[in-house]
Amino acid sequence: MIAANTAPEIASRLVNGVLAIKPLANLAKHQARQMMIKRAEKIGVPWTKQVQDLKQLDWDTQLTQVENPDLKYPDYYYRSFHAYEQGNLSWDAALEVEVAAHTVHAGIWADAGAEGDSRLRASYHEILKSRITQPQDILDLGCSVGMSTFALQAVYPQAKITGLDLSPYFLAVANYRAQQQNAQVNWVHAAAESTGLKSESFDLVSIFLMCHELPQSATRQIFQEARRLLRPNGYLAIMDMNPQSEIYAKMPPYILTLLKSTEPYLDEYFTLDIEQALMAAGFKDVAIAPNTPRHRTITAQVPIT
Repeated sequence: MIAANTAPEIASRLVNGVLAIKPLANLAKHQARQMMIKRAEKIGVPWTKQVQDLKQLDWDTQLTQVENPDLKYPDYYYRSFHAYEQGNLSWDAALEVEVAAHTVHAGIWADAGAEGDSRLRASYHEILKSRITQPQDILDLGCSVGMSTFALQAVYPQAKITGLDLSPYFLAVANYRAQQQNAQVNWVHAAAESTGLKSESFDLVSIFLMCHELPQSATRQIFQEARRLLRPNGYLAIMDMNPQSEIYAKMPPYILTLLKSTEPYLDEYFTLDIEQALMAAGFKDVAIAPNTPRHRTITAQVPIT
């Protein structure tokens, strides 16, 4: 038992040592990015063409429509994410979110291919629908370019939906996609831990693949903010990587290095007791269930006081 528990920790420490050397970290990020693009083209995701087409559009106009120029970014958000030196505060990151999601999620199931992303979202929504019925006001925290927002809208078409993100570049893409689809979404440029939104104004707060990109301190603050925003009996729902998945425990050191080079807060996420953090924020009835071989869905409810 001891060897089984310590082996992943030893591998993780070795990887951290490698990534502490900047030239090796940069090489790992470059390799991770190139691997992703090659994989995309191989499975039929037109990464290069789609990104080139998006780059031709007038993004400055879209940015003006959604950006809060007075927003102060937390220090943790300036880290390099997903092999982008400027992290999520760049057009390169924003214009590649969609193709990256289709590529990364293609590997969840052996037979999924480019449909892996839609299957992942569906697996999350099946759990939501079994626990949460007819929410009227939904907040998608960390909505990125709106993929998770539009998917929630399809599941709960009667609901009024707000999408909030810290990256104005992501929100600009989300706003463009909403215009294409004639979708009615309220986009908010703000930090998830300090949204500025009215208390008790939502029935459902959804967080899709965001917690693994946060330090634990920010995660705890976001849970407290979600508690404030939810009405009595409202739900917080979280879909993210499952630290208990054997896939991560058995991941080869080379692949683990590439993964961690693009996810600077992965260790903090994997060691967070998320059930305890939710209860400390004032939630009850925390339920955790795997929804794919490598992801889990967590729901927690606001008590009636």
